[in-house]
Amino acid sequence: MPDLALPIPGEHTTLSHLVAHFEILEPIFDAMQDVVFFVKDTDARYVLANATLAARCGFKDKRALLGKQAEQVFPPRFGHIYTEQDQAVLKLGGKLIDQLELHLYPGRRSGWCLTSKLPMYDATGRVLGVVGISRDLQVAEDSHPAYTRLAIAAKYIQDNYAEPLRLPDIAKLIDLSVAQIERYFHKIFHLTPRQMLLKTRLDAASTLLAGDLSITDIAARCGYNDHSAFTRQFKATVGLTPSQYRGLLHPKGTADSAT
Repeated sequence: MPDLALPIPGEHTTLSHLVAHFEILEPIFDAMQDVVFFVKDTDARYVLANATLAARCGFKDKRALLGKQAEQVFPPRFGHIYTEQDQAVLKLGGKLIDQLELHLYPGRRSGWCLTSKLPMYDATGRVLGVVGISRDLQVAEDSHPAYTRLAIAAKYIQDNYAEPLRLPDIAKLIDLSVAQIERYFHKIFHLTPRQMLLKTRLDAASTLLAGDLSITDIAARCGYNDHSAFTRQFKATVGLTPSQYRGLLHPKGTADSAT
């Protein structure tokens, strides 16, 4: 997404001015069924959202989101994570770029996405709000000249995710430099090698959590040295602890969604 973490001309620019510009593109944002788009004010409340976001929150009309925080439209266990992200961007002026996240949609259906959030400023440096997108992970671009070699690397990661993996070793496996494998991975799979390893490990963990293995055993089977490291990584990516996620998979769990 474009870098909006820069002063925007006009000392008297307001959030309403910026929203008016985004509204021109509203039909395009609404047509993107694999992309969530939103603008929030300094209180992390929605002032603009596309139809995809509304649908994933269970609303027929996207205007129902306006004036609400993520905690009010998502289950609290997810919503507070998104609000905390917003507040970090707003208060610290930082950027969240291509954060790999496992989202849970209605009906307990899961899906991977890359989330980015940026602060918006006026010309004086005053924060006006936050703009963000969350893109569903795209399919690999198999037409790229390096696809065959990168597919070998991807399969190696997927077959050996429980082992300690080093990027130089993977690069050597397919006769590429570390810089090349990082660049081509992002181009072909829309993920860094580290993100693919993380995704593969947590995909396996998500499947195992539907069974009866202990969290400690699952952590070990998925390449984590200890239970706490696994729990921290799982919560940072999924928004839930492994135990909370397991609770959602049981028949008594409620249908949740996340974006």
